[in-house]
Amino acid sequence: MAARSIDLNCDMGESFGAWTMGQDEAVLPHVSSINVACGFHAGDPDVMLRTVRAAHARGVAIGAHVSLPDLQGFGRREMKVSPNEVYSLTAYQVGALAGIARAAGARVNHVKAHGALYNQLARDAALARAHAEAVRDAAPGLVLYALAGSVALVAGRAAGLAVAGEAFADRSYEADGSLTPRSQPGAVIDDPERAAAQLVAIVDTGKVFARDGAIVAIDAQTICVHGDRHDAAAFARVLRGRLDACGIAVRAVAGAAA
Repeated sequence: MAARSIDLNCDMGESFGAWTMGQDEAVLPHVSSINVACGFHAGDPDVMLRTVRAAHARGVAIGAHVSLPDLQGFGRREMKVSPNEVYSLTAYQVGALAGIARAAGARVNHVKAHGALYNQLARDAALARAHAEAVRDAAPGLVLYALAGSVALVAGRAAGLAVAGEAFADRSYEADGSLTPRSQPGAVIDDPERAAAQLVAIVDTGKVFARDGAIVAIDAQTICVHGDRHDAAAFARVLRGRLDACGIAVRAVAGAAA
């Protein structure tokens, strides 16, 4: 049997000023890549630098977690934005993290959108194209993380980017392969054992059960566990432990870096 591997990524650096979000230091030992908030939905320059330094010290791949400009709503409120606006906000945030990373002696490996922007890019081809082109133009060589099976991946390939389809250990799915909206019951999986089982099933079978019982095919190279959970560290520990127990290697999807 061929060696099995997966990238386990986590959204981090989402504290802001005196406000602390997540358990970043405790989660880092269990993941292979992180997505650092760039100030639009969370994070600030101090938090960005601290997060990048901590990840770099552990050899964890660093990505820009770009968002709509929505601090109050944590980037989870959908906004009507044009392709030009998506291009600009993507380039701005990628550039900001690339500068922080250089200052820390590190490099950015990938880009992943956050929240409402992530979902908009997954279904809107024009916005997805603008996002992908901004990544390519701002920092060539980065990997584009996007929802597995979505138009965002199609746009990334068309822009000449390396891409990684993403699945989620702690989110439920709809029959069309989209994530269950957070407004719906059962959208977030709170049982770490159930999330670990879903993670291994995705790696081993490329399939997941949707909320209605339908079987959804998922071609994923990276799997996310959310860092804003109240139990993020314990949750990540269970997921990594299950992967290790199943002989599944955990390693980042490597880009050319910027």
